[in-house]
Order: sequence, then structure tokens, then C-alpha cells
Amino acid sequence: MKFLITGADGQLGGEFAKELEKRKLNYLALGREDLDITDFKKIQKAVADFKPDFLINCAAYNDVDRAEEDWQTAFLVNGIGPKNLAIAARENNCVLVHYSTDYVFDGKKNFPYTIADTPAPINKYGKSKLLGENFVRDFAEKYYLIRLSSVFGNNPKASFPLKLISWAKEKKELKIVDDQFFSPTFTGDVVKATLDLIKTDAYGLYHMTNSGYCSRYEWAKYILEKIHWQGKIIPAKSEDFHSLAKRPKFSVLNNFPLKDIIGYGLPDWKEATERYLNTLSTNYKSITNLRM
Repeated sequence: MKFLITGADGQLGGEFAKELEKRKLNYLALGREDLDITDFKKIQKAVADFKPDFLINCAAYNDVDRAEEDWQTAFLVNGIGPKNLAIAARENNCVLVHYSTDYVFDGKKNFPYTIADTPAPINKYGKSKLLGENFVRDFAEKYYLIRLSSVFGNNPKASFPLKLISWAKEKKELKIVDDQFFSPTFTGDVVKATLDLIKTDAYGLYHMTNSGYCSRYEWAKYILEKIHWQGKIIPAKSEDFHSLAKRPKFSVLNNFPLKDIIGYGLPDWKEATERYLNTLSTNYKSITNLRM
């Protein structure tokens, strides 16, 4: 099998490259500087030249607040980019794996969203990701469209645990929102589940998150307790933070029928977070610099 990864310089794309290298599989990992997914001609050439069996798109515009003003770039990367990839995948008879987000929902349901629920994004980021979903469905013949939630990995600019640890090093008191609920999702678990999913040929839409859910405050509290931080964490409301974009209050995803397809469910978010933090204690001491 041959894999072409776009967005390889991001935390999910990097995790994919690491796992494929570990499994000694044939892959080409391209970052944003190597391949701009909004450039249709370059996408066509890259896919035609490498001829992958699987085209895995990890490229995305993920700055939720900035997308409110820089919406054209968000729609280009999250909407037009997946369209370009879908067309190229169809032209070269390869399978497209594309990742979307829980932010395609408005968060008003107060019960985990299934793949049968109708999206209704409340910010430009969510709308741009929904556009990408629609284009994948319209233009790709064989695809896995996978929605994720609050992905965390080894990117200090994108991973909430790493950002939280950085804040904890600088402050003795932290305010974290307690009225936004989701399922934290570890990149390592996403990669493993995706590689098992694509073996099945069961194409279509999936939700893929670690099991269970929490508020951002609960997640932060769990992390800070695990690293023995001695400061004070204070619960706050979304309205206390003057962000440009609205966030869904409850964007928890129900993974049905993923377990039935791959044969197992993803680990609980606490177990995944602790496993992730254990890797940081040995490999990222320069980042954490805290007792764990």
C-alpha cells in the first residue's frame, strides 16, 4: 500500500508519518510548503506522480477565531482544498481519507451527535469544514469522511494539553471555560483507528473520538492534577472570554457504528490523556519542565 499525506507538518499528519514509518509502509508526507491543497494543478500532479492507494488529508485551517475575519482563507483550505483532493483521488482511483470536525454542529442538542444528525455550524470555521464535507461527498468515489473533536498531539501551537502546560509554567492561576463539552481525541488513537478502518472498504461518514466527554475545565483540571501543578484553576463561562467565534456548548460525538466496523471502541479520554502525558514526561521535559 502507498500513502500520500497532506498537512504532514501538523500534529495529526506528523503522527501518521511516524506510524507509517514504524510499520515500514510506503508513504510520502508533504507539508504546507511542499504542497498547497488549494492549488488544483499541483494536487493533480502530486497524486498522479506518486499514485497512492490512499490519499490522507490532514491539512486544515484550524484557527477558529481568526476564521471569522479571514474566512476566505478558511473556506479555501477547508472547502476548496478537499474538493481538489476529491477530484484528484477520483481521477487516480485512490481512496480519500478526509477529517472534519464536531464544530459542524450547533451544540444545542445536549446529547451526543450521530452521523444521522443534520449539521448546523455556528461559526465560519464550522461552515468551512462543512463545505469540505459536501465537496468530498460530491466529488470523491471512494472516501472515508471522519469527524474528530479537540484533537491533541505534539504540536505546542495546537495541542490543548501543551498550551495548558505552557500557561501553567507562567501563571499561578488559570481560568478555563466549564460550559463547553466535547470528547478530547488523541492523535495516536486516531491514526490507529483510521488505519484499521481503511482495511475494511466500508467507505462513508464516521465519528472518531476518544470515549466519554468532559468540559474544557474538567480536562484542564485532570491534566494539571496529573502534572502536580500547585496553582489554582478557576471555572469560567464562555461569555467571560471575548472570542470572535461562537463555540457550540455541547459538541460531543457518538462514534456509532465505528466499533461495529473495526471491532473495538477508542479508549476513554482520561486514559488517552494520561498515556499522552506519560510520553511528554520522557520526551518533552524541555516543554513541561514540571514534575509528573
